[in-house]
Amino acid sequence: MASSRRDLAVRASVDQGLLSAAEPVVALLDTAGIRASAAALTSAFAAVTDAPVLHAFAVKAAPLVPVLRLLREAGLGAEVASPGELALARAAGIPAAGIVLDSPAKTPAELRQALALGIAVNADNLQELARLDALVAATPTSSPLGIRVNPQVGAGSIGALSTATATSKFGVALRDEGARKAVVQAYLERPWLTRLHTHTGSQGVPLALMAEGVGEAYALAEEINRTVGRQQIDTLDIGGGLPVDFHSDEETPTYAEYARLLADTAPGLFDGRYGLVTEFGRSLLAKHGTLLALVEYTKTSGGRPIAVTHAGVQVATRTVYAPEAWPLRVLAYDSGGRPRTGEVTVQDVAGPACFAGDLLAAGRALPLLHPGDVVAVPDTGAYFFAHHYAYNSLPRPGVHGFTVTEPGDGDGGDAVVAFTTVREAQTLAEIVAEAGGAHADALVR
Repeated sequence: MASSRRDLAVRASVDQGLLSAAEPVVALLDTAGIRASAAALTSAFAAVTDAPVLHAFAVKAAPLVPVLRLLREAGLGAEVASPGELALARAAGIPAAGIVLDSPAKTPAELRQALALGIAVNADNLQELARLDALVAATPTSSPLGIRVNPQVGAGSIGALSTATATSKFGVALRDEGARKAVVQAYLERPWLTRLHTHTGSQGVPLALMAEGVGEAYALAEEINRTVGRQQIDTLDIGGGLPVDFHSDEETPTYAEYARLLADTAPGLFDGRYGLVTEFGRSLLAKHGTLLALVEYTKTSGGRPIAVTHAGVQVATRTVYAPEAWPLRVLAYDSGGRPRTGEVTVQDVAGPACFAGDLLAAGRALPLLHPGDVVAVPDTGAYFFAHHYAYNSLPRPGVHGFTVTEPGDGDGGDAVVAFTTVREAQTLAEIVAEAGGAHADALVR
């Protein structure tokens, strides 16, 4: 089980000196868990369709080249939304045919590069489509091209992550006056438009709403193909967005549940006429990442015990600023990396940043923490430690993948945990360099 591998990795990180006074916060990635999630995704869609499916991992969820390479080896591609993300995908060796470019603000240079490489592009709006007109006319391309539409089906519980609202900044808003007709006309006039893309949102969006958005896109594709008189749209990019359960170790909902719901909502989506693209991110990585931090001090304030740790807003930004929307579990381990026991006490788990709200957890019931203990924050493999927030010039933590080798039958030995570096911890020299250290006199000349 993932939880038992996590316990072994916490203990090994202490035993092997990975987590130490010199490196008081580190991030771990369970490579076996990542592979299992990738396999669950591919098998879920293979169970409902024989058509080709490109599962393009949303690079924004974990922009780390070794992670992208691992997913590539598991058969996944990449969905990118910036020149930086495209560079990461290419550095990981993901071929052009496995990359999809989405962004609401693509520059002419980004579009030219994508078309030159043969990368799929989803135009976010009709102005961008006009740019593509000129580029396609000037230079032939093998890039599959499409339009992103907003089905305007509503919001989930986190507005910032709901992308199919009436006023979303993404895609062509289908229910606005004249918009649907304009999209159909765009395909009539451009035989090279062969894809249609939608994405309803992610965390906080219920599966039924996600499926409804995909169903709207499928209905539009059918309408366009009927109007054109042929199967011009041959691929539907249905986005990603499967939410994650941050309250337990359960991996729910599952890809299989979502695929079956899509099959019920839009059966024709899986009858072989359409290729598919998915763009899952958080659901592939979140459950397989764990932050570890040393407890530096403990104190009491107003009768409330407080454990001051080295992990806070710099690695868990969303949780610190919006704890209701982004709650995280905190697990207590002793100084040897073993699960801490003892009387459960309501306490705060604080980070190192210099503002009062820098809390990983407030009023959390845990075995009472002590200086030198270890706190582990699971479910952080996506959008947490890979997206550093440089408050107080706190350094980016090192990220390490781990594997667990169990002893063979009759060996009588212990499981072996092996770590490998995914990203080095940031040095103080690198912080100074990024802060303009080479230009110290620039403003006093």
